[in-house]
Amino acid sequence: MLTLLNIVSVMIIPILITMILVHGFIKKVNIYEAFVEGAGEGFRTAIRIMPYMIAIFLAIGIFRESGALSLFTRLLSPITNLLGIPQEAVPLVIMRPISGSGALGIVRDIIHTYGADSFVGRVVSTMMGSAETIFYTMAVYFGAVAIRNTRHTLGAALISHLAAVIASVVVCSILFL
Repeated sequence: MLTLLNIVSVMIIPILITMILVHGFIKKVNIYEAFVEGAGEGFRTAIRIMPYMIAIFLAIGIFRESGALSLFTRLLSPITNLLGIPQEAVPLVIMRPISGSGALGIVRDIIHTYGADSFVGRVVSTMMGSAETIFYTMAVYFGAVAIRNTRHTLGAALISHLAAVIASVVVCSILFL
């Protein structure tokens, strides 16, 4: 079974590329022209969202360096203790909706300190894969299409983040404790 998985993992990208090329050929699409047009549009989008990305990265840096992350961790500890979230994982709970790279740094520190096979290491790894960088994603995607009124997006996204955090703790508790 492991050999089959290795073969599939090595072959999946070339197979997908071949399928795309064959599909384009069958549909008589100029694949090179479509690629160049898409790459150009991607570059224009990257330039258009650059101010939003700079703003979010600046805000993240200020948040971490000002000590606000530590303050929020202490303030949320009664709630997180009630929910069974390990105290070491609270900075990740706070940072994950804000920054993927900041969250990855926190996960790296936790795994380096406690180990990948520790309960907290497994919980933060599961959290990292279960939640999204909400504010970054909203800034990039809503900024790219100039959406100003986000309506219920932020509230729904934060509720899903809380559900992902709780589910991570519950699943890891069932599987690893």
